[in-house]
Order: sequence, then C-alpha cells, then structure tokens
Amino acid sequence: MEYLLEDAEAKLILSEPENETLIKEIDPKLTTLTIDTQKPYQELAFFQSASDELPPAEIRPDDPGLIVYTSGTTGKPKGAILTQSNLVHDARNIVNIWGITESDVLCHALPLFHVHGLCFALHTSLMAGAHVLMLDQFFPQIVIEALSQKKGPYVSTVFMAVPAMYGKLMEYLGDKKLDFEHVRLWTSGSAPLLSQDFKKITKKFGKEPVEREGMSETGMNFSNPISGKRKPGSIGIPLPGLEVRIVEPDTGVDVQPGQTGEIWLKGPAVTPGYWRKPAETAEAFERGWFRTGDLGNADHDGYYYLTDRIKHIIISGGENISPKEVEMVINQVGGVAESCVVGIADEKWGEKVVAAVVTKSGAVVSTDEIQTYCKKHLHNWKCPKEIAFVKELPRNTMGKVLKEKVRIFFETNYKI
Repeated sequence: MEYLLEDAEAKLILSEPENETLIKEIDPKLTTLTIDTQKPYQELAFFQSASDELPPAEIRPDDPGLIVYTSGTTGKPKGAILTQSNLVHDARNIVNIWGITESDVLCHALPLFHVHGLCFALHTSLMAGAHVLMLDQFFPQIVIEALSQKKGPYVSTVFMAVPAMYGKLMEYLGDKKLDFEHVRLWTSGSAPLLSQDFKKITKKFGKEPVEREGMSETGMNFSNPISGKRKPGSIGIPLPGLEVRIVEPDTGVDVQPGQTGEIWLKGPAVTPGYWRKPAETAEAFERGWFRTGDLGNADHDGYYYLTDRIKHIIISGGENISPKEVEMVINQVGGVAESCVVGIADEKWGEKVVAAVVTKSGAVVSTDEIQTYCKKHLHNWKCPKEIAFVKELPRNTMGKVLKEKVRIFFETNYKI
C-alpha cells in the first residue's frame, strides 16, 4: 500500500476504519475519508453539506480518467493510465457488442480494483443506464440466490465472472437444478476457461458463456459474438476500432496466417503509457503498437486464441516450451482437476519443466500415470521432470494462477 500511495501521488483516500491507522502511518498528510461500510449511508451528512454548485472544469478527451495498477505478478505493479476517451470508447464498445440496455440488471460480484469489475462491468452498465445489483463480495450462496430471483424490480439479466467463480458456483449447486432462463448473458474473462468448463457452465446455467479478453492497459480487446458461433477456448474476434497484429517477438515481423506469435494492438482504448514510468512505457510500445506480451494465433474464421505469456515460456536445452501446452495435456489425465507448469533452474538444461497438480475430489492419480500420459502426447523434453500434488493452486483475487509462487514452491522443495 505504501508503494501504491506514493506512486499514485494520492491526495485523498477513502478508507474503512480498520485501515485508517495504517494509512496515517504511511502518510500523515494524506486526507482520509473514513467510511464504515457496515453502517449504510453514515456519511450522508458529509455529502449533503457539499455545495450544489459544480465548479467549471476543463476535462479533455486525452486527460487521465483513471490509473489502474497491473497485477504485479512478476514485479512492482505499474499504473496504466486510461484517458477519458479510452474509458468512453471501451464502455460504448461493450454496450454495443453485448447489447446492454437500460432494461438490463447486472448482478455484480467482482472486485472493483480491477478493470473487469470496474470498467467492463460497472462502468459499462452505468453508461448504458442499466441497473446494478452490487454485492459486497463473492459468496456462492448469495450470488445464486440473487441470480435465481425471478420476481421483483431487479431480476438479473447479466452476470460477469472469472472461471474460478463459475467453478465455485457449480460446486455449490452440485446436482441441484435451478431456472436461470431470465439471465440472458453470462460472460467469462480474466483467466482461461477450459473447454470442459465451458460445457459444464452451458449445461448448468442453460446458455453458453461469452468468453472475452481484455487488459488493464487496453480495455476489452476481443469477445465471442452474442449472435453467432462461440468457440470454446477462443477469446473471440477483435472489438470495433481495434487493429491487431501477430508478430515474431524478437523481430516484429508478422507471422504467417495460423502461426503463433506475440499479439500487438493499436486502437482508441489503448493506454498512452504507464504513470511515472517512461522507460516501461517505451518498452511496451513499438512504432505505435502496444506489445501485449501474450502469445497467440488466429484461425481461418478470424477467431483468436491465447497460447501463453512470453514471460512464462520455459527455455530448456535451447528449446522453447509453452507451459500451457503441457498443462493442457496433464489436465486430460483422468482424475486431474487442474495443473500449473513452470520452469525452474537446472544445471544441465538451464531450466527444467515441473508441474503442480490438483486432483479431483476422491481421485487417486500417480506421478507415473501423468508422466506416462505426457510422453504419449508430448516430446520427451516437454514432459515434466518433477510433479507435486497440491490441494489448490495459488491465485490472485481475479483467479489468475500465481506462477511465481508455484516456482518458489518447487525451488524451496515444497516448503511453502
């Protein structure tokens, strides 16, 4: 928090009572407005005391409207500047492609410190004039109660979530069948959705989820269509106004159609840069194109697929290995729920492939079983040299697996 407050050059912070002392320790000069969220509207008098006169302010399209910090999974978070026009273009795009109107009701259970919950969900709904049913946080029972409510003024029609949230909802429901026909749109993003989970969500909630992709620095970039084919595992097609290239990361030369490369973007929602970080900004752009750091490809229908992050690529014996490719194979083993593959230092090969594996409840899976299956479907040098079974994978609040923690777990011989 000290890093974020200092980096953002904050002048005012809204705080709950339990954080007030911590904030004062960090910066005694910082103006703090303390709001006890357990007592609704306790600060009403504060707002009523404010003047009704709005002082004139010149807000231009290119002025910063928001600084949103990246996940910081590999280092210090960077503050991505999103301008007024960035935010408006992004929201209008989503309103149009998903057909959000003032008759919609969004059931909102996402955190608001991330673009998924703040921009794609809340901002977009407010821009469309829709109602928002705002939940304090994600509790499966409360979300299901809200989504299954079919009477009253606020019947949910839209739900946005990350794959891990859908998993928790389906786990809570078990074999129970409820009617969600009134919910017209289910979306998934912020982390990959497995094909088998796409099918489970479709069966449990009655409609295919809409997979999409976005970034803190760019807003939403891709989405499967509302009307048209939705391809499981695909992030969909580019949103209006977005230019996309797939290039060789080292040369910046476009790859052949169908081949995998780094995804570069250019468009009205792309950040002008990182707050107070000119070097990082220069590194992120190449001749006006934003380098996403994502590896991906496109099929003959123009649907895009993410294959991995460049920074996650394992280099073993001079060969590039995609962790996601290995994870997809491991996840096909009967009894495996999910896996995380990383590379750790190795004297002989530079890096070696290791895998943390979560099994399904009650399932018994052996190391030999996984390695034998991998050798049938992968080159030997791509197969994990070490496998550890864990109860769950470490994730951030948005459901992204924290690969650095998995790497440390192996490097410290499973002591974390």
